[in-house]
Amino acid sequence: MALSKIDAANFLTGTIPQGNVANASLNAVTSLPAGVGGKVLQVVQDVFSTESGTTSTSYVAVSGFAATITPSSTSSKILVLCSASGYINTSNAYLGTIYRGTTSLGDFGRLYSQGSALGGILTFNYLDSPSTTSATTYTYYHKVASGTGYVSVNNYTSVLTLMEISA
Repeated sequence: MALSKIDAANFLTGTIPQGNVANASLNAVTSLPAGVGGKVLQVVQDVFSTESGTTSTSYVAVSGFAATITPSSTSSKILVLCSASGYINTSNAYLGTIYRGTTSLGDFGRLYSQGSALGGILTFNYLDSPSTTSATTYTYYHKVASGTGYVSVNNYTSVLTLMEISA
């Protein structure tokens, strides 16, 4: 078995010999090479545990169930992760979504009741491209799919997480 020589003096001081690394000084690095993206730059989270319901068949904001993030670049993506504890009291469907400002990101969460009351977890993920460096608020909205009924985010823990992803 061959033995390897360890340069103990440099090893202990934390320096790397110039010949081993093309750019020996990390202080000289001013940017990442092209194609290096997809890093999580920041995470913002809102935890909601208050009951908030509606009988509306149009989307209604759940007051207090929102998170705001300020992207560092217009090319950043925002990964939206939501887990909402929902309840519906009728044979109908509960729909949940996330709005960026006044723009719906789509119908994501659905909870169907075949009979009387039903509770469950609505979960969804969405990769958004807000193209801004301004503070951007994402808010949870919900509604009764059609007809009559009552839906709510109940008082169990619901979570909205926003992650800024570099381009």
